[in-house]
Amino acid sequence: MIKLLCIGDVVGSEGVSYFENNIKELIGKYSADAVIVNGENSADGNGISRASAERLYDAGADVITGGNHTFRQRDVYSLLDDAEYLVRPANYPPEAPGMGYLIADVKGYKMLVINVLGCVYMDPMNPPHDTVERILRAEKGRYDFAVCDIHAEATSEKLFFARYFDGRIAAVFGTHTHVQTADAQVLPGGTGYITDAGMCGSHNGILGVKTESIIHKFTVKTPIRFEPASGGTKMCGVYFEIDEKTGKCTKATRVEA
Repeated sequence: MIKLLCIGDVVGSEGVSYFENNIKELIGKYSADAVIVNGENSADGNGISRASAERLYDAGADVITGGNHTFRQRDVYSLLDDAEYLVRPANYPPEAPGMGYLIADVKGYKMLVINVLGCVYMDPMNPPHDTVERILRAEKGRYDFAVCDIHAEATSEKLFFARYFDGRIAAVFGTHTHVQTADAQVLPGGTGYITDAGMCGSHNGILGVKTESIIHKFTVKTPIRFEPASGGTKMCGVYFEIDEKTGKCTKATRVEA
């Protein structure tokens, strides 16, 4: 049995520090064989930086996924091209830095990890299901099971995606909204799923950002730097158990620490 922890969006230095200080205990609690974490908001202000990516990896992340803010910090561009643990959404144009998927070794098995962006209420991209179909065809025979982080706004699009690939991808977890959903489940075909894994960061503000920054954004409407909130920090995600013989998920459970 492959035991997999997937952690929602890490927000700012507060979230990174909390991940550093708590992920080992969580790995021990679930006897996790691998950890996937969404790091696209791990840099203060927005995006992911080289420093925040390296801190997450050094703390225990085996794979770091991205999202619509992946390219905000330019110092991460070279890391996206070079690091074997960092992916950005696969449905960006091929000219963008980095790759949209990787294959990692887990207990001697090959885990294909894919990252895609949704299209509903997001920047226009190639449809995520089309992109993933191409990846699965291209990598057929090179992996034992697949996992996908779909970074999307619309809950309907995330569930459509999971049901479309039900039985072909072992686990699909949503990210982006920073709010953990209550629908962790195993779909009929054997795909583990949650609409949104939640976030790792301060829950004292609004989605990890200082309350006053978001109030300004909604009321005054002028640009403002999003400062990370502090205090009330917790880490949310999802735990999957995957049968390595069948490549199917047998258990999906929400995680909070």
